[in-house]
Amino acid sequence: MKLVIGNDHAAVEMKREIKEYLEKKGYEIIDVGTNSTESFHYPIAGYRVAKMVASHEADGGIAICGTGVGISLACNKVKGIRACCCSEPYSAEMSKRHNNANIICFGARVIGIETAKQIVDAWLNAKFEGGRHETRVNMIMEIEETQKLQAADETK
Repeated sequence: MKLVIGNDHAAVEMKREIKEYLEKKGYEIIDVGTNSTESFHYPIAGYRVAKMVASHEADGGIAICGTGVGISLACNKVKGIRACCCSEPYSAEMSKRHNNANIICFGARVIGIETAKQIVDAWLNAKFEGGRHETRVNMIMEIEETQKLQAADETK
């Protein structure tokens, strides 16, 4: 499985540790984040992660900033992305089982590395349940499409 990982300056060390952790488990990791603690804008990293997932260049993504919130917002601006910001493993698992989340986000200033590993494992090990949840995911995707159509109508 190929995963893309991205981060801002607040998450350099956590990104490095998560990347190493996943590589030891046999995952192929594409790193699109920064390796510098100099200021780096999280929307850039979030966009890079999201574009690779949306274009199927990666099977899923991990995005990390100080809180996980900003980078998740940036990821969710890309059509087809369902990024979930989590601070514990249960939400990560349910984000995949019920929402088919294709990117998991968390904050390097919010959680420790062991919790981050648990979140990643819970998300990666979970399977989308489909059924009534698929109906809801499709509804989310319809909202994306509706927004695109409304924007096109407004330019006329």
